[in-house]
Amino acid sequence: MAQSSVRGEAPAAGDTTSAAPEASGAAEPAGGRSGAGRSPRRRRVLRWSATVLAVVILGTAGAGYLYYEHLNDNIKSDELYIGDAKERAAAAPANAEGQTPLNILLIGSDARNTEANQKLGGARETFGGPPLADVQMLLHVSADRSNMSVISMPRDTLLQIPKCTDPDDGTVYQASQGRMMTNESLSRGGPGCTVATWEKLTDIRIDHFMMIDFAGVVSMADAIGGVPVCVDANVYSHTSSGHGSGLRLEKGTTYIKGEQALQWLRTRYGFEDGSDLGRAKAQHMYMNSMVRELRANAKLSSPNKLRKLAEAATRAITVDDGLDSIKKMYDLAGELQKVPTDRITMTTMPNRYVGERVEPTKDAERLFRLVREDIALDGKDTGKKPAPSPSPTVTDPAADPADIAVQVHNGTGTDTLAPARGRATDVTGLLTAKGFAKAVTDPSAATAEPATEVSYPSADLRGDALAVARALGIPESAVRRSTEVSGVTVVVGADWRENAAYKVPEESDEVPESADLMNASDTGQCMHVDPSFTWTEEPDGS
Repeated sequence: MAQSSVRGEAPAAGDTTSAAPEASGAAEPAGGRSGAGRSPRRRRVLRWSATVLAVVILGTAGAGYLYYEHLNDNIKSDELYIGDAKERAAAAPANAEGQTPLNILLIGSDARNTEANQKLGGARETFGGPPLADVQMLLHVSADRSNMSVISMPRDTLLQIPKCTDPDDGTVYQASQGRMMTNESLSRGGPGCTVATWEKLTDIRIDHFMMIDFAGVVSMADAIGGVPVCVDANVYSHTSSGHGSGLRLEKGTTYIKGEQALQWLRTRYGFEDGSDLGRAKAQHMYMNSMVRELRANAKLSSPNKLRKLAEAATRAITVDDGLDSIKKMYDLAGELQKVPTDRITMTTMPNRYVGERVEPTKDAERLFRLVREDIALDGKDTGKKPAPSPSPTVTDPAADPADIAVQVHNGTGTDTLAPARGRATDVTGLLTAKGFAKAVTDPSAATAEPATEVSYPSADLRGDALAVARALGIPESAVRRSTEVSGVTVVVGADWRENAAYKVPEESDEVPESADLMNASDTGQCMHVDPSFTWTEEPDGS
């Protein structure tokens, strides 16, 4: 899978992969609180598309009232957002027809909270421990319902997790001091913290979430009746040390369901480069195939099969309070069904390696901007006027320029040009001349950044960041919240190597090549198998 990559790059100072949460109230163990006493509704996960639910609900719309109430009783719900209210991303603006996009977060976890999940997930030492959101996908449905984009975030992405408050017992998990793996967000109060983490990183407002666990994946896969997947060689996901999902398939296309479907969705050892990126690609292929299967397979017209699927879906998933009834799910299903299969595009957040972990790249921010502005990733919105990017709410007005601390960094290098000497000092001088007495030059080595931007770490500093941008003539679209800065920071990019006045560049609406897009209508998709995991005889040697 394409990446903006450099393996072996050391983590930034202060970065961690498993920082312990800081909680007010009862003391918590590292990595999240104990599983004891935790509500089972927390330990739910989603590994695939909301289109499953759409077909289920639409197919059972004629069921009787009693069955309707029975399905309602199956549904489990939780709070959508449990971060700091001041940190919420701005709601997307409506288009000219008054329509607004939908953003749904699909969450997957490795929770071992029941005997069924323990049997399916293994790792007995983790039984009853805090759940981890090992699969995270943002599903964006355009305002006019003409297209859908799905963006996966690798589970080992390093980022700052915001402050979250558990809605059940009031435990407060303070914002992480260093960077943590994104999958730890689920253990810090529940799915609402995973939502808050996505909003902090992307500035995209999340409207709903859906989750499902190991057992739920199996029951849903069985109810669907099988989904075709393809591998380009025999594969057996198993290492000499006992790791791997256990998936064993022959070369070509195979219909999988039940536990075998779960194995496919969990396989890392055996696909591509053996990383979580290959697993995300396999999950995209499964989702695409499932969408096609559900929309085209006539056997699902059977009332009994539809009822079985409806039963499995409502028992397997946990949703936010905005989707906690069949009526609400039915309404959502109607919106999802409007999107043609050939306008569903899937991708993984562009990233680069930091040791064995990954972090978002500049291409990731461009991808997130396209979503914020409701621009289709498949490039078929030619001539369509993009929606304006939503502006985050300014919770605190800008301080007096003399009181705003600003750091200016030289990022004017390019692939062919050395950084322009003294540019950070020059821009610092421009700021001090405009009254920003606390502007200082970053003494660290110059870097290569394509575009100038102003970053700030938290919502209370957005007003200050905007004031700095206005003073330099930098547009609001180049002002963004970032987990990588500790205060208001100006990065002078390669687009401002000279001159006092900043010239605003035209932004590209093209999807970065590193996004490695996949279309749901492509029936030729086939996972590449790592040659180390192929076989020519039975895995036991017989």
